[in-house]
Amino acid sequence: MTAVAVLSIAVLGAACSDDDDDPVAPETPGTIVAVASSAGTFNTLVAAVRAAGLEGTLTGQGPFTVFAPTDDAFAKLPAGTVDALLQDPQQLASILTYHVIAGKVLAADVVQLSTATTVNGNPVSIRVENGVVYVNGAKVVATDVEASNGVIHVIDTVLLPPAN
Repeated sequence: MTAVAVLSIAVLGAACSDDDDDPVAPETPGTIVAVASSAGTFNTLVAAVRAAGLEGTLTGQGPFTVFAPTDDAFAKLPAGTVDALLQDPQQLASILTYHVIAGKVLAADVVQLSTATTVNGNPVSIRVENGVVYVNGAKVVATDVEASNGVIHVIDTVLLPPAN
């Protein structure tokens, strides 16, 4: 099953309410971290967020837009990279905040941008090619995954900030 299918199932399941008293009111989605955790395809991302000490921020009020790499995206990194990053919270935080934009930027707005400044202070480039959105060359494979404190856009590659 693809990451998009798993994420769609997780989001659909999170949106369904078991409350028989009010069948019309949908359940509010969880925070970005909760939605990513429940999807099952962002285990590495969630572990990295926790290791970098960013869980409190990404469960906070926000809003945030997160370009979230899947476990498969992390697996594309050279062998040992993820383990090394998990041992270096400062560098890990720099990389993770390069995936976050302050504010809620839905897909309809993302496609109107050519760049966006990330929380880490560096910009990412955005381009649309044949109807597909790319952020620094990473393909956006799912968009507008709602969270209570923002939105997630799923990407197929980990974004690495420029060397300072």
